[in-house]
Amino acid sequence: MNTGRNFVRLVRELFTFYPVKLPVNIFLILFCAAINTAPSIFIQKIIALIELSDSSWQVVSVNVVRLLGILGGFYVLSLLGAVLVGQLGAEITQGVLMQFRRKMFTKMQNLPVKFFDTNPHGDIMSRYTNDVDSLRQMVSQALPQMLTAAITVFAILGIMLWFSLWLTLVTLLGIVVMFIVTKKIGGRSAHNFRAQQRFTGKLEAFTEEMLNGQKVVKVFCRERESIEGFEELNAELFAEAEKANKRANTLGPILNNIGNILYVVTALSGGILILAGARNVSLSGLPMSISVAIPFLNMTKQFAMNINQLSMHLNAIVLGLAGTGRIFALIDAQPEDDSGTSTLDDSSAGSIEFQHVDFGYTRDVQVLHDITLSARPGQKTALVGSTGAGKTTIANLIPRFYDVDGGAILYDGGNINGLTKSSLRKKLGIVLQDTNLFTGTVLENIRYGNLEAADEECVNAARLVGADEFIRRLPEGYSTVLTGGGANLSQGQRQLIAIARAAAANPEVMILDEATSSIDTRTEALVQRGMDALMKGRTVFVIAHRLSTVRNSDLILVMEHGEIIERGTHEELMTQKGQYYKLYTGAFELS
Repeated sequence: MNTGRNFVRLVRELFTFYPVKLPVNIFLILFCAAINTAPSIFIQKIIALIELSDSSWQVVSVNVVRLLGILGGFYVLSLLGAVLVGQLGAEITQGVLMQFRRKMFTKMQNLPVKFFDTNPHGDIMSRYTNDVDSLRQMVSQALPQMLTAAITVFAILGIMLWFSLWLTLVTLLGIVVMFIVTKKIGGRSAHNFRAQQRFTGKLEAFTEEMLNGQKVVKVFCRERESIEGFEELNAELFAEAEKANKRANTLGPILNNIGNILYVVTALSGGILILAGARNVSLSGLPMSISVAIPFLNMTKQFAMNINQLSMHLNAIVLGLAGTGRIFALIDAQPEDDSGTSTLDDSSAGSIEFQHVDFGYTRDVQVLHDITLSARPGQKTALVGSTGAGKTTIANLIPRFYDVDGGAILYDGGNINGLTKSSLRKKLGIVLQDTNLFTGTVLENIRYGNLEAADEECVNAARLVGADEFIRRLPEGYSTVLTGGGANLSQGQRQLIAIARAAAANPEVMILDEATSSIDTRTEALVQRGMDALMKGRTVFVIAHRLSTVRNSDLILVMEHGEIIERGTHEELMTQKGQYYKLYTGAFELS
């Protein structure tokens, strides 16, 4: 993780988002910081007036009141500036977070399926929550306050040199000690803060996985193992967070006490120089006196305090940059390859052809070997075989969720790699074994397949696949709001709505991946009649373990270890008494 590069990129993004307001806010921060250094100058002048004046207090008080009035005016301006800084800072911070969330979500929609298959969903969510929150703290608090502290330090250093070089050298000696301590302790805590962000993502990924699989955990009585897995990750996060915060919390008191010691040393040094009558060396030419030593003590305290602020905010910036790096990693992830330029029009038919296709999810393991098949409109092609044979992989290749390693897939005679993915996918209707319903009404979930579909078209789609009857029995019928992925419905009901959603899309090609696996036999018979009507005139691929659902297929492909080992109609395959015969009759399990 390149922290420096992430910081430069973040600053560039901030100025891109707010090219006017951000510079104005920075100017106001600098202005307020500069005013905070003014008291030392005014104190010196007031003490000098009292120390050197031979006049009565009434005469001196006029000048003192004048100086105090000017100082008060500066503080009023500082107050107004601070209010503006707070208002602009809030607007900029929330705007930046909104922009980054928008960038992440937009990019997420353009990422390939492979990204979500290889990255835990909880870890991705952690970037929207923990990493964005660490960015918020850095932008809203750490960076402005660190900038204020840095400007104050440089301004005070200039005033110190104006007053006395000798006392400045004493102060800088203490600052060197503070810098060494900060580097030693702060460097270690920065490493731990970065590790804390990583383990936070891992813990959230594990928690999300256990939450989704809670029923499985309980069915197999794996609560103890689940707790142990959580405790292991939680302990790792605790260890890194504890070390990071211990070191960060230790640094503050150490630096504070070094500042106190420095205050005492500076006071002693000033007193010794005054008593010894030493010649003062300064940019102002002022002699060493009480009027120099007293404001210098105030500056020493202020200088050390701001060095401490710089050190403390450094940890928040490291934590924020660690989160920013993870945000940038998502934004920079390789998008889905959509190099195709051709589109499909309304005249397309929907024929699909695989020509000697080879594919593997990784380079080391090939899943499909020399797959050749042809499916025409009005033809129902079934893919059967044992688990892991490659059936679902074929279904993933047709919509280009993954691209083939060898061979080609043709749509109406043209290579699908030459088509834009949106054009291709609009022609496809896919029903997966794992259904996904969104928060909204039943009608809205069905319309998700075709946003331009009228209410009646959505109802007809539900009626076609046999979902209308149970939908009308819901409390609000089609207006019933579904939440939690349709948790208030049975798995079979959720699947029926998913099938109705595909029907509403009115696609040329239908891909049904175990679409009726969660439906009981009676309901399946009703759905099958609707499905047959839905499939009429379309190119259909059916993946099923329940072989009774594929008997009426025009072509059945039997797969094993990524190869098509048998093909034909139900009657032809039963006559051959090969693998399909064994699967259908149950002889496969007995052999």
